[in-house]
Amino acid sequence: MNQIIQIAQIIISALLIAAILFQQRGTGSSAIMGGSSASYYTKRGFEKFLFVSTIVLVILFLAAAVINILLT
Repeated sequence: MNQIIQIAQIIISALLIAAILFQQRGTGSSAIMGGSSASYYTKRGFEKFLFVSTIVLVILFLAAAVINILLT
């Protein structure tokens, strides 16, 4: 059982890394130099899917880590 949790944790972590890397980058570099972005937009389509899936993967990863700790 412990080995299954560890394998699941590895798979979830790889998916989490991919989900984080696929997300769009904001305008952080222009905000450093004094510029500000006054535009507000909502996430739609694939961007929203990535955002929600990242949150779900984080919750699954934390749950797998807690279960792994409790089983050892």
